[in-house]
Amino acid sequence: MRESLRTFRLTINTVRYLRPVQIYGRVWFKMRKPKPFRRPASARRLHSQRWCPMPRKPSMTGPCRFQFLNVERTLREPAQWTNGEVPKLWLYNLHYFDDLLADGADDRRAWHEALIHRWIAENPAGSGIGWDPYPSSLRITNWIQWVLAGASLSDAALDSLATQARWLARRMEFHLLGNHLLANAKALIFAGTFFTGREARHWLHRGVRVLDEQLTEQILPDGGHVERSPMYHAIVLADVLDLLQLANVFPGVLDTARVHRWRAIAYEMLRWMRIMTHPDGDLAFFNDAVMGIASRYCELQDYASTVVTQLDGVKNEEIRPIEALAHSGYVRLQRGAAVLIADVGDIGPDHQPGHAHADTLSFELSLLGHRVFVNGGVSTYEPGPLRLRQRGTASHNTVVIDGHDSSEVWGSFRVARRARPQNVRWNADEDVLCLHASHDGYERISRGLMHMRHWSLTDTSLRIEDSICGDFNIAQAMLIVHPDVDVVIGRNGAVLRGADYRIQVSTTGAAIESTLGTWHPRFGLALPNRRLEVQSRARRFSTQISWRCAP
Repeated sequence: MRESLRTFRLTINTVRYLRPVQIYGRVWFKMRKPKPFRRPASARRLHSQRWCPMPRKPSMTGPCRFQFLNVERTLREPAQWTNGEVPKLWLYNLHYFDDLLADGADDRRAWHEALIHRWIAENPAGSGIGWDPYPSSLRITNWIQWVLAGASLSDAALDSLATQARWLARRMEFHLLGNHLLANAKALIFAGTFFTGREARHWLHRGVRVLDEQLTEQILPDGGHVERSPMYHAIVLADVLDLLQLANVFPGVLDTARVHRWRAIAYEMLRWMRIMTHPDGDLAFFNDAVMGIASRYCELQDYASTVVTQLDGVKNEEIRPIEALAHSGYVRLQRGAAVLIADVGDIGPDHQPGHAHADTLSFELSLLGHRVFVNGGVSTYEPGPLRLRQRGTASHNTVVIDGHDSSEVWGSFRVARRARPQNVRWNADEDVLCLHASHDGYERISRGLMHMRHWSLTDTSLRIEDSICGDFNIAQAMLIVHPDVDVVIGRNGAVLRGADYRIQVSTTGAAIESTLGTWHPRFGLALPNRRLEVQSRARRFSTQISWRCAP
């Protein structure tokens, strides 16, 4: 009974943030099951140049064998396309057909042709997980790009492709919004450009209209994607770059002014991605973000330069000591050998925080090009304790008060009451870069309970000052250490050793201890690591992190 009441309360505090279109859209989506119209595809539009795929790691390891999310499986029986015992995200990847455009794809063309034939025969139109709008969107785009890159689809496959687009046009994910709806719109634009005729014009018009609306809403003025996930930002950026290449492949089909707007958006998104990339070349771990899913900044920049030469300029821009992405809520501080990236913003849009974590006022730190303090990462989207733990505050480099999360994450993609950042400010003096912010996420625990944090970064140290306003029992400032870093606890705090640096961590007004943990840099992967827990019952305490680099 108590758990039922808790779930009811969480649901109410989640639903109240939704937009009306999401509420009635979900009802409409569940109740309305249109029948797929299967009829021959219209003629293809002639294209002026071949598609140039972005580099992508192969996922097909045999004629019927696939590796997704660090798990390899064999597709033997038709029922395995929809195997309920396999995680949904793994099955989604199976239905994407990303391998069609992966590195060395020409050598696997016979496998691909057979797989497409199997998919059509074993996935009845409109039935099964493969016909969900999101995998349908990615598959439509991949099949079309594959043809534009020099492959060919049989008449049956072209008819299936048209059926998929026809189905998607009536199953767009307005109940979810976010990156899913952008992917739906992109797929309709691809289908509407690839085919000719009245129906194709309808797909193109619908896709362009939705894309225009969603780009305006989802791309923030600082270039960030509204869901505040560097990983999904990279995915959406790749979508925009694909659309720019589509305009090159089919000149004159897409409106010139619209293409210019896409180019400007891509430029700002590339700049954002560069700021949110660690010196090791991979993205920062905030919200749902890990390696191996989206393309890295350097890959996106190379692809952008291939598609539109005007996008070359981003890589030549200087990264300043303080880069504040004010609308996204991220700030990057760079001083000497250290790079710090901090989250001082909203967890995501109120209506769609599905990929949000309770990570307000968390940070990551790199030293000499290597990650030292890292957020916990993500290994699964499957509902359960592991997913909740990875979204929780204790899996991030911020403060946990009395064992609670700063935002009420629950389920796999739900957030009830959430933290609001306040008093965000930054400044640079001659010798130090400073960042300050606070949040009210713990007010639901005790009236007036606030967390305030101040970072001070110099050439050789980082000082973190935490203040708690209000009644509480114990606060824990988490410091999650990268697996490559050794940790030793001593009388004066902790000593961390990397390949070419030594770090001393000491505290004032707090005790420090080391515990075992796991870091999840990729889906399906858990690496053992150490966590430093700075524990205090005081209203003010600080952590001093000083380093000495090897000559």
